[in-house]
Amino acid sequence: MEIQVLQAYWWLLIAVLGAVLVFLLFVQGGQSMLLETKQQYKSLVVNALGRKWEFTFTTLVVFGGAFFASFPLFYSTSFGGAYWLWMLILVSFVVQAFSYEFRRKSGNLYGTRLYDGLLMFNGFFGCVMLGVAVGMMFFGAEFTVAKGNILDGAAPVISQWSATHGLEAMTEPGCLLLGFTVFFLARTQGAMYLLNAVDGGEDMARTLRTKTLLSGAIFAVLFIGFVVLLMLADGYRADASGTMVKEDYIYWNNLWRMWWTVPMLLIGVVGVLYGIIRSALDAKFRTGIWYSGIGTVLVVMVLFFLAGYESTAYYPSLLDAQSSLTIANSSSSHFTLTVMSWVSLLVPFVIAYIWVVWRKMNATPLTDSELNSDSHIY
Repeated sequence: MEIQVLQAYWWLLIAVLGAVLVFLLFVQGGQSMLLETKQQYKSLVVNALGRKWEFTFTTLVVFGGAFFASFPLFYSTSFGGAYWLWMLILVSFVVQAFSYEFRRKSGNLYGTRLYDGLLMFNGFFGCVMLGVAVGMMFFGAEFTVAKGNILDGAAPVISQWSATHGLEAMTEPGCLLLGFTVFFLARTQGAMYLLNAVDGGEDMARTLRTKTLLSGAIFAVLFIGFVVLLMLADGYRADASGTMVKEDYIYWNNLWRMWWTVPMLLIGVVGVLYGIIRSALDAKFRTGIWYSGIGTVLVVMVLFFLAGYESTAYYPSLLDAQSSLTIANSSSSHFTLTVMSWVSLLVPFVIAYIWVVWRKMNATPLTDSELNSDSHIY
């Protein structure tokens, strides 16, 4: 295949992984509600989420690995340059991992309260900071790229960042807006997932429906604000020579250049809203997480398409426009992309395995009696 086709293919895979990751953040959304969860329901909530936390963690790692394989210049620029931001994200996910494992360990000196607090920290901070990090792909970051530096034996550093190394994104309104949008989406889907996966009685179901409605309403307002801000934003597009040219309303223009993204976006938005509204208002409806989840995947994929296709700079530089990254100037070699494309053919089998395991684990809603008979609980 031509290298342009391989680059487009790998950006599609990145979009799919990013979209699935955002959906799986329902685990973090559920964790963020632990403080407000009644004590008699807390074990049900923690164990329902604990059976899924590895999916989110693994998808995050695979997402980063896919970027490393296909667009290594982005990987070295973002993960290597904005390291304070990414280290904070990593720490929040590391504390999640050991909190689940040590929360109910025999000999635990701290009880469950400390680990519940760490899970809530990951639920809030992990979602917001991931949204902020992805927001830099639309609203830019403070870095420069000089590929010629690779020949400098004394300091072969290609990318240079501002002194704050990614923390400056936390002061960018667009990045913060996306961060809180992701957080409230995760909370909404966390409530819908628990509604589907846990049988804690009508009182618990009623509480989860209320949380779905409130968090869903906040998410809808934030999402509308983000979309408006994004459609009004400018950006850079590479011309035929690879020179970055500033373009007003670039993402709005991309939406109509790639007309097929419009129905994807609309179907996705309708799916999310349908899942939220019916879950909140219909006492017998418990499958809203799937409507909302599929809708989330479609919407996030569209956002990635708008960011990367049509020669758009998916990582704009606020310091030097010509340092902005596109899928053309940041990709691996033709050989590497070809080899990795063959490896990627295993992805459907992995997805099928996850689907089978998921269905087996969630065949029936989790109950207190099942927890009492299980030898391993979180």
